[in-house]
This record gives sequence, C-alpha cells and structure tokens, in this order.
Amino acid sequence: MKTLKLLFATLVLGITFTSCSIRINDDDDYYVSLEEVVTDFDLWYIDYNKTTGNGDVPFLSKAFTISFINGKLYANNNLVGIGSTGNGYGIQIGYYDTYNGYLEVDHNLDGYYDFDVVQITRDRIKLVDNYNNVTYYLEGYQKYNFDYDQIFYDNIEYFLQEYDAWEKTFVSDTGELNEFDNENFLSFTPENITTFYSSQDQIGTNVANIYWDYVGSYTVANVQGYDNLKILTLDYDSYGNEEFELSVINDGKISLYHIDSGTTYEFTGRGYIQYLKNSSSKGTVRNDGRKRTKVYRETKIRRNLK
Repeated sequence: MKTLKLLFATLVLGITFTSCSIRINDDDDYYVSLEEVVTDFDLWYIDYNKTTGNGDVPFLSKAFTISFINGKLYANNNLVGIGSTGNGYGIQIGYYDTYNGYLEVDHNLDGYYDFDVVQITRDRIKLVDNYNNVTYYLEGYQKYNFDYDQIFYDNIEYFLQEYDAWEKTFVSDTGELNEFDNENFLSFTPENITTFYSSQDQIGTNVANIYWDYVGSYTVANVQGYDNLKILTLDYDSYGNEEFELSVINDGKISLYHIDSGTTYEFTGRGYIQYLKNSSSKGTVRNDGRKRTKVYRETKIRRNLK
C-alpha cells in the first residue's frame, strides 16, 4: 500500500487529502486512500468484544465479518454456511461509498450510516459512529488465511440460535436411561442472555405446532485443549442440570454426549433463520433481536476422549 506524505501545504492538496483519505494514526502525518484501506482485505472480522460506546449499529452487531467490494457491502451474519455462502463473503447487505472522506453505508434494512475510519495498523481499523456513540474494531484478513472453522467454534452459541428448533434424530444404543430421553426438541434463543426451550412433543411434529414444555437458561463452555468441543449445560431449575459434550457434525446437525448417562444424541436443525431483519423492529426476539453476548466459561473435559 502506498502512503502519501502531507508535505505540500497548498490549499488544493489540503482539500484533496481531507476529502478522500484518512489518517493512519494520530501521531503520523501519513494519509492513504479510504477506498484503498477498506478494500485492501477480503474480510474484516468484527472484534465485537472491543466495541466501545453505549450505542449500536444493528448490521454491525449482527455480523461476524463484512467485506467491501466495488461499492457493495457484504456480511457473514450466520455461522451456517460460513466460508461457502457468497464464495466466503456472505450475503450482500447494502452499498457503501468513500467519496466524501467518510465511509457512507446504505444498508438494505437499517438505512444510512456515516463512519469516521481510523487505520490503527495495516490490518486493523476502527469505525466510529459519532451520531450513535459507538466504535467498532475490525481486523483484516484475506480469504486464504481466514480460519472460518475457528470463527465457527468460537461463536458456537450463535450457531445454536440459527434454527427455530433442533429435533432429536438419533439416540445411541449405549448409555443408561435418563430423564433427557424424553426430550425430543430443543430451541436456543438470545432472550435474557441465553434461554433454551425443550419439548417432549412427538418426533416429526411441525415446528410451528411444537408445545414448549420447559424454558430455562443454558451456557456453553470451552474445553481446555480442544477447539472443536464444547460443554453445553441446560439448567432445568429444580430438576437439576443436564450436561453434554457438544460437537458439530455439519451445518445442520449436532451431537450431544450426555455426560452422566453416557448416551449420545443427535439433533437436526429445523427452520433455518437467516439474519437479515432490522434488530430494532419489535417482532419475535428470536428472529429480529440477535445481539452478540459472550457467555463462555472454561471447563476441563469430564472424560477421556479417544
């Protein structure tokens, strides 16, 4: 990337640089083209945990990555299909412009936003929305060195929320009888940080007709030494907790190993939710209101894995 030293103090050059370039940092008098900055990487990963301010930009809060391609804005809003949807870029969510020295975004549903862009390093920028009082930090990657699998497992709780329901489709022959044998459907939502529903309705019941017998809270925990294994804990209140080793079979199927009984269950996702809707709308929270909130804790593996 070529940089331009601001060594020419003429008014014309001053106007040119301020209208179509950004400062690399507050200490250097170096400027680069804003368009060059945002298009220099295939994907910008949104480091949501570093977000500052009390405001919110819905389409950024819901996205894992965004990409700027020839005036079009793309995002990976879902973990289902990440790495393959849109050739890795995700779906088009709107348009952008850098002509006036600001990053101007016209989102398909959320409308218009203007951002000040600050380049922290070559592969790190921050998007500052002064109107909404929020700043997002982004990390740049090329597709060939972006670890889609790691993003998937680092954010596994959001994957669980991307289906209206999970239907039990397999039970192992091994394992002791237990109360969870009666649960045929699960659903995970972001309500009250982490909420799950369970149902004992007959397998094959239409998702729209499921009666949810129980609602409780759940957590997803990391397992030390394993990147692709999690501990899922379902809190059944007075009935106690049910703990599982959670692994992902594919984009629509998960395996739950019930730690206490030794039974393995497989659940298949029903009713895929594509996050396109405006998060400020007052519809169903499950579909319209996802905002990422980390709920991880650390745990040690409960049994020896082969």
